[in-house]
This record gives sequence, C-alpha cells and structure tokens, in this order.
Amino acid sequence: MQQARSVAFHTLGCKLNYSETSTLSRMLEADGFVKKDFEEHADVYVINTCSVTDNADKECRQIVRRIQRRAPEALVVITGCYAQLKPKEIAEIEGVDLVLGAAEKFNLSKHLSEIVKGDSTKICSCDIDEVQGFNSSYSINDRTRTFLKVQDGCDYNCSFCTIPLARGHSRSDSIEGVLKNVRELAASGTKEIVLTGINLGDFGKGFDGGKKREESFYELVQALDEIEGIERYRISSIEPNLLSNEVIEFVAQSKKFMPHFHIPLQSGSDKILGAMRRRYRRDLYADRVARIKELMPHCCIGVDVIVGFPSETDEDFKDTFDFLHSLDVSYFHVFTYSERANTLALDIKPVVPINIRHERNKALRNLSYQKMQYFTEQHRGQNRKVLFESAEKNGLMEGYTDNYIKIQTAYRPQWVNSLVDYTIN
Repeated sequence: MQQARSVAFHTLGCKLNYSETSTLSRMLEADGFVKKDFEEHADVYVINTCSVTDNADKECRQIVRRIQRRAPEALVVITGCYAQLKPKEIAEIEGVDLVLGAAEKFNLSKHLSEIVKGDSTKICSCDIDEVQGFNSSYSINDRTRTFLKVQDGCDYNCSFCTIPLARGHSRSDSIEGVLKNVRELAASGTKEIVLTGINLGDFGKGFDGGKKREESFYELVQALDEIEGIERYRISSIEPNLLSNEVIEFVAQSKKFMPHFHIPLQSGSDKILGAMRRRYRRDLYADRVARIKELMPHCCIGVDVIVGFPSETDEDFKDTFDFLHSLDVSYFHVFTYSERANTLALDIKPVVPINIRHERNKALRNLSYQKMQYFTEQHRGQNRKVLFESAEKNGLMEGYTDNYIKIQTAYRPQWVNSLVDYTIN
C-alpha cells in the first residue's frame, strides 16, 4: 500500500490568510495527506503569501531557501496574494514547483496529483477580473477562537494598495452559508468567532445560481446574534464609511457581539486621505469613535495607520499624531509605507525618506503603547468575562476580556475555553 504523503503549511500576512490556510489543510487531510509541522520534514510544503509589504516577498524567498536545505526533494507550492501579483517572479525562485493564483488556490489537491519534482515550475494563474467565486474558510487552531472568512476582494482603489489586484472584486458568502459554518463551529466547541474579510463592511455582494444577491453586513450580524452555542463574536476590521450607526447601535445592545472595533484610519490629515483615495475624511472618523464611546464607554477601538506616505510633510504627520492623541481609541497597528508596483501612489511626490518613515512609526507606536496602558488602567478593579486559551507558557495562560484587554494568569486547566468572571488587577 502506498504511504500517505505529508504536507506542511506556512502562512504570511492577515487573519484571512490564516483562515484559508486552515481550510486548505483540512481539505488535504480529507484527501489522505498527513499534516506535519512546518519545521518538520514533509513531502509537500505550501506557503500562503501576503504582499502588503516588501518584507512579505523577502520572507517568502527566505522560507523557500530553508525548505531547500531541509528537504530538497519536497514539492514547494506558493499561493496567496504574492502568487497572484507576481507569478513569474516566484516561478524563478529556485526550488518552487507550483504557483497557484487566486482562482486555483482551493484546487490545490488536484494540482498536487499532477506535478512531479524536477519538472519546470507550473504557474496556474488568471486575470484577477475573472475571479468570481467565493470560497468560505475558517481557522481552527484551538477551539477557543476561530477566524471565519465571510467576504473577499475589494472594489475600492486606495492609491497605496495592491489587494484588489491580488484578491479581485468584492464578493461574499451568503448569510445562509455563513450560518451553516457557524453552526458547524458551535458543534465543534468553538466559543468565539472573529468575522474576517478584505472589506468586511461591504459584505453582501455575490451570485447564487447566476442571480445577483444583495444582503448587508447589518443583516448578517443580526442573524448571527440568534445562533445558539457561540458565546462571542468580534468584527475584525471595518472601514469607517461602512460602519453604520445601525451596526454600532446593534453591537451596543448585543450580548454576543463584543465591545471591540478595529477601524482603519490610515492618516489624520485630510490632504493625505485624499491622496490615498480613502472614502472618508477625519471628521467622519471622529464621529464614528464618538458614537461608539457614547453607547459603549468601555469599548476597545483599534486603529490602522500608515506613516511616510508620499508627500506626507512634518505638518501632515503632526496632524495625524495630534488627531490620534485626541481620539478616545485604545491601540494602533502602525504600518510604514512601502512602495508597491502598479499602485497610483508611485506617481505622488515627494517621496518621504526611509529614516523619517521609521521615526514616525516609532512615535506612533509609543503613543499606541500609552493609549493601551491608559485604557487598561481605566478598567483596573473591574470584573469582566475572560475567555481563556489552551496554550500554556511558563505556567501561565492567556485570554481576553470582552473589550479586548489581554489577561495573563496562572494556568488552570479547568479555565481553558471557558468564560471566567475575572477581576482586572
């Protein structure tokens, strides 16, 4: 009898990629593959890539070199955003056997049955405009928290972003499809689901049997709130112009949707927001934060921000810094702008020197640390429900409060995957 082939996965980038990798892994296991840890020797290695920054491209190359040293006879497959954007560039990396673009990612098993090590690199890609279908996916690493993909692609054309080129048009699962996945997750013991998408607030676009479907993100959250067995939902990231007052008001009164929003800002300068081709200005952003805090003073709000965008002056950066300082938000994810091929931002001048980009990043990361310290301090002494995870590290376990304060405490096995009343100290 032929021995089952082994496969190992590595994911670069966003939570959406993690949910897709997890689904690909389950699909291959169902087809008879044996899953291995990525640091182990395997017959097939699959790297699911990101291409938001230059680092992701470099990291992909380094990982392929590592595989070559460890298992030169293994098949190496590259998929994900980098694979869609630059398939020929990836095919030239020594050791890569198969490059799968956006439309072929979920046909991985079929492609693995057709390739042999030593053949010339096979590229299976297409024009991104041809990608129409939606593949639902979710991650299950432990049962505590699952990332569930409900939307993919983006119809926005921000001047710094390659994601529409890598992921295609905005499209979604149906509400019925999402509910089916959620019921499966509830039956498996999952307690918390994080809703993910490329442009999550744009949920609702799709086709059923060739017929156009029109649903909304608001309708989705209402339907999810009724499902038995899931204790918590989080909304991973939602554009400020798509975060409607009705969604905010619904979350405020929901027992299952957590008081936690992550809302991309990208810049606190209206001039730079215009150059970025963002679909809002800072006043709208401030209004959204104010409305959330009015209804949920305890709500945690995360912010994405980009520093060093072309033409960003010291004054523009000061606008961003002062705006973020004034807002009642809890933490930031700070990205240093990096040039991406085929984006409109490449034509914007002057370019901000790299050392200044790094200085601005550091300044905002320091401010973010202060914001999170202040937010946590405000809740010290309060009793809040914490969902504890299974991982044990140096005798400690971790979990998050409903409003996303990270808690570390002595490991207690009976608390794993349980909601515990905990006093923040």
